[in-house]
Amino acid sequence: MKKNYLLLILLLLFMFPSAAGAVDFFLITNQSFSVEEQGREKTSYEYLSNLLVGIEYYFNDFWDLYLSAGFTFGWKGISPYPIEHSRNELSKELTYVPELLRTEFTRLNKNMVFRFGRINYSDPLGIIASGLFDGFQFSHSSIAGNFSIGAWYTGFLYKKTSYIVMNDRDLIEFNKTLDYGNFVDTYFSPRRLLMSLDWYHPSIADFFKLSAAVTAQIDFPKNAKQDDKQEASSNITNEKFHSQYLTLKAIIPIKSFDFELGGSIETSQKILPDVNTENGIALAGIVNIFYKIPTKFDSSLSLTSRFATGDKNNVNAFIPLSNRFYGDIFKTRMSGSSLISLAYTARFITDIGMTFGVSHFLRHDLVSYTAYPFKTDDNKSLKDEYRSGRSMGTEIFTKFVWNTAIDSQIILGGGVFLPVLGNAAKNAKPLWSVEIAMVFAAF
Repeated sequence: MKKNYLLLILLLLFMFPSAAGAVDFFLITNQSFSVEEQGREKTSYEYLSNLLVGIEYYFNDFWDLYLSAGFTFGWKGISPYPIEHSRNELSKELTYVPELLRTEFTRLNKNMVFRFGRINYSDPLGIIASGLFDGFQFSHSSIAGNFSIGAWYTGFLYKKTSYIVMNDRDLIEFNKTLDYGNFVDTYFSPRRLLMSLDWYHPSIADFFKLSAAVTAQIDFPKNAKQDDKQEASSNITNEKFHSQYLTLKAIIPIKSFDFELGGSIETSQKILPDVNTENGIALAGIVNIFYKIPTKFDSSLSLTSRFATGDKNNVNAFIPLSNRFYGDIFKTRMSGSSLISLAYTARFITDIGMTFGVSHFLRHDLVSYTAYPFKTDDNKSLKDEYRSGRSMGTEIFTKFVWNTAIDSQIILGGGVFLPVLGNAAKNAKPLWSVEIAMVFAAF
């Protein structure tokens, strides 16, 4: 594989002999160690080591090649060990994961840009599709705004990074342990085609910024193998889930404030074998306020909120293509939940900064979030009296960043999630986490 990439680079250099040879090389390492209470008297210890290398080659003023790849080594231990083993042992897990990261060609031509390869894309709200995808995007800028159209395929991405889980079949595939003896079936993301038409205008009437997008994803499930059919019903393994999104976002700057308001409407089609197609509709939105505090050092205050419908009455749970965790300790997905957060960020001196935040989580149905502390290992509710509770609890989190040098950084973070401050699982034990990380970069 490495030889193939080298031959490709040499071929490109031969095709563009007029290039001045402008090359940027970079290497980034990230070492982190964390300890967290996962609930049910389980404490996990995790070490992660990430290595990212990349090169950017400028052929001329119009062509640009960017190549990057990463490797992750991880160790995770959980105590106590499962009940059939000694409680004094750790459940140990080692991971070795290579990954092709941002790798793209960029073609510039006056007010047009064409990008091809493994490229970054995000919808205006950043809640539907966000991250690296394989495909292309064409953009054109004019006085009417910036227009872009793109199409991407998800089936070659690493599943743990892309985190594409839209139905039960995707979840089964996601939870399979990476097996190099069965690499194809345990490494890659679900096969889906993402398409999007985006528009952005930086100044409407010199008052606000406006962006919009029409996005769609098409499901191409692989043929279910016999062992997969034994794990789940035929309907789950053969289900197709398609969805479309109409998204709008406005940013209004007023003096030291920035107001953000946006929403998305999702329509979906669930196609099951020998069953009528189930059509659905769902909603999601954001309301954010950012305030730059007039102090001698850089500081800001933010009030952010996110909302997504759950399965209730005639409205469905909002299901994005890319799942994100909202919360640093209590890591919940957006589907069927809402959160409101208040955060303070400050950079006291050039090299030291911190963030302190408080977030409260709500749920809008009883099925979208099924992890601890609201479900037990056997997927039964902890307490019947909490089945109708909608307030999940409050998270408190803080993080300190120290730029020890131009090319290195130390990060210390930690926090706690308190179910007692909600009514869905008031008797559940708090969740907590502490993490330290060191980042080093060479350019």
